[in-house]
Amino acid sequence: MLSRRGFVAGVAGLFITGRRTGWAAEAPTAITVYKSRSCGCCAKWVDHLTSQGFKPLVHDEEEMDLLKDELGVPKTVRSCHTALVGKYLIEGHVPAADIRKLLSDRPKARGLAVPGMPAGTPGMAESESAIGGFEVLAFQSDGSTRSFARH
Repeated sequence: MLSRRGFVAGVAGLFITGRRTGWAAEAPTAITVYKSRSCGCCAKWVDHLTSQGFKPLVHDEEEMDLLKDELGVPKTVRSCHTALVGKYLIEGHVPAADIRKLLSDRPKARGLAVPGMPAGTPGMAESESAIGGFEVLAFQSDGSTRSFARH
């Protein structure tokens, strides 16, 4: 007969083993997204985030320029939607993998941006396999940028 202590130890061992092997699911990463209600590419980017383990909280916002001004998004890096994750701003069609890298590396930056709406970005590309041909920039509050990733 299995004792209570033996049962608890066994379950704890399974949990620890599962965490090391990856079968225990991690909680989705919360991200707050501000977008226009009518923007289809923004909705596709939100779908991309969801499929990559994020949990978007979406706010339809029609005064995006005013919101970007309030959040301090430099005009030179602006795109169609803005997100907040942790202490960072995410501007435009930034791939989920780059957001994960940002959160794990924690560089000195105000956020990441893909200025404009390049065709090969998540939400703009015809499919996940067609993603490529753009650069992700790390930006500071003063508008200065540096390359963060190339796809």
